Amino acid sequence: MATSFGTAGSPAPGGPVRDFVLCLNAARVRDNPGMNGNDASRRTQVGDYEKVFRTSVDDPEAFWLDAAETIDWYARPTRALDSSNPPFYRWFPDGELNVSFNALDRHVDAGRGDQAALIYDSPVTGTGRTYSYAELRDEVARFAGVLTGLGVGKGDRVVIYLPMVPEAVIAMLASARIGAVHSVVFGGFAPRELAVRIDDASPKVIVSASCGIEGKRVIEYKPLLDKAIELAGHQPERCVILQRPQAVAAIGPRDIDWATAMATAVPADPVPVNATDPLYILYTSGTTGKPKGVVRDSGGYAVALAWTMSNIYDIGPGEVMFTASDVGWVVGHSYIVYGPLLAGATTVLYEGKPVGTPDAGQFWRVAAEHGVKSLFTAPTAFRAIKKEDPRGELLAGYDISALKYLFLAGERLDPETYHWATELLDIPVIDHWWQTESGWAIVANPAGIELLELKPGSPTRPMPGWDVRVLDPRGEPVAAGTDGAIVVKLPMPPGSLPTLWKDDQRFVESYLSVYDGYYLTGDGGHLDQDGYMFVMGRTDDVINVAGHRLSTGSMEEVLAGHPDVAECAVIGVADPIKGQVPRGLVVLKAGVHRDEGELQAELVALIRQQIGAVAALKDVAIVPALPKTRSGKILRKTMRGIADGVDEPVPSTIDDASVLDALRPVLRR
Repeated sequence: MATSFGTAGSPAPGGPVRDFVLCLNAARVRDNPGMNGNDASRRTQVGDYEKVFRTSVDDPEAFWLDAAETIDWYARPTRALDSSNPPFYRWFPDGELNVSFNALDRHVDAGRGDQAALIYDSPVTGTGRTYSYAELRDEVARFAGVLTGLGVGKGDRVVIYLPMVPEAVIAMLASARIGAVHSVVFGGFAPRELAVRIDDASPKVIVSASCGIEGKRVIEYKPLLDKAIELAGHQPERCVILQRPQAVAAIGPRDIDWATAMATAVPADPVPVNATDPLYILYTSGTTGKPKGVVRDSGGYAVALAWTMSNIYDIGPGEVMFTASDVGWVVGHSYIVYGPLLAGATTVLYEGKPVGTPDAGQFWRVAAEHGVKSLFTAPTAFRAIKKEDPRGELLAGYDISALKYLFLAGERLDPETYHWATELLDIPVIDHWWQTESGWAIVANPAGIELLELKPGSPTRPMPGWDVRVLDPRGEPVAAGTDGAIVVKLPMPPGSLPTLWKDDQRFVESYLSVYDGYYLTGDGGHLDQDGYMFVMGRTDDVINVAGHRLSTGSMEEVLAGHPDVAECAVIGVADPIKGQVPRGLVVLKAGVHRDEGELQAELVALIRQQIGAVAALKDVAIVPALPKTRSGKILRKTMRGIADGVDEPVPSTIDDASVLDALRPVLRR
């Protein structure tokens, strides 16, 4: 019988897809000194990609036990994989560690306490601060003491509802320090969405702020939090409120001021936890009703992220990584907070936007001022920059010679944006593909070892541990170049979700029930003859036009190639004759003014030339903007529902609801 995380008491460690027709040249491991006395030298395993990938799949026990040497353990694991209860696999079952200690204390103990750990850069407030490893460790230990003083202990949950401020990172690491399970909810989420997460996670304490800043808007968080608690069945015992000068919140009987609490707190020591104990819960974006709480374990996640930092991102101790995301998303968890700090690197926490705070040159400013080596963001951020500054003129004002890589993930990287960024920056532009559930890259290019050939439109090859297959509706492998359902053969590697919070059954039903022995990614695409993955989009983004199954991603790729188009989306709308027909929506680059009929004719002609008349794309509209989630994903499903006349609910993750409202007449015409 499966064991759920979050059952009574302390958490125990523990259709449509079938219709969709659809490894490293070296593994480098960095040791870090700490309680096990590992030497600080960089060890290198030399071998081609295929050899290392096959080792990870054929002998995961040896591969991941070797990778685990980069982590400091209270009890070093003697085995990697516990497969005694499939499909509920557990990693490093006899290991014991503390992730916060690994992210902070061991670097200080190794004599690197003065090195920069966290750089806070906030163009929206005009402020910034750099925390050394010693300073960040001390702040985390003190806030861990605040939580302990409020009765939070090992296994208790802490909901974190904060903007992109250092206190968000401190609260996450402080929770991990005492063995509590944090659940970060994107700052500014609507009260009802926050309430359902409060009910699911049942936190003892909520950590929030008086306000957040979105572009030029100040959003008061405290009224949202109070309303959410009013709506929730579960009532937290206390709320810790960070007061910001942009809006000061009224403090109620349940509330404690952050600064006041920190002034008298006694620092707390790290608490050992089992490797299989949960580190955090992260709710998948866009969920309605009962959310899906993705569980991340402690040991597997730490090992996997430490491996990725050197092998995928080519980041080591003292080097700077700028991940332009949010701590409310998985990218922020993995590569703003835990990954860089586990590696002893310097991480940039950016409170701003790619454009508008104040201009489209902010990424270049941050990279220049802080000596960024690897920049990681979403393709939509670069499309926004390209739209505002199509010639990249703002780059000329900054020296970004330290920047060696641009990593993009979160949605499909269209070839047009890939070529634009490559020509502008003259560095490798690396697409990689992963999910909230995976925790780290499923398919990527191992820059820290040897860059494989880059192919526009492909995130490259499956990473070690990820046995990726493409299957047809019957569960049979498809030929190279043939689209199908992208799946991962079980067991998945360390760092991936072991289950959903308090819901093993839903975990199985959602991810493991369609193809026996495989995790269903929900994405479709193909592997080419060289083993490169091409992810064409969600399986429900495939449309059926008069019996022909067509990928909207392929059509978007063509539209995005037009020189006047900044970004685009293609959706399938219901048609009484053909079943579905594609409809295109395009946003033009800044300064471009075109006759809509003329441009529409050019775009339709491009589709006919590159895909064929079978695509039947005849309707293309020029729109001012596309609706997106705050993490940059275009809301194709929502637009499709509106176009079909369905009263589609507005997702809680939408960035600007007015964009969707403005599109309704266009979608329903």
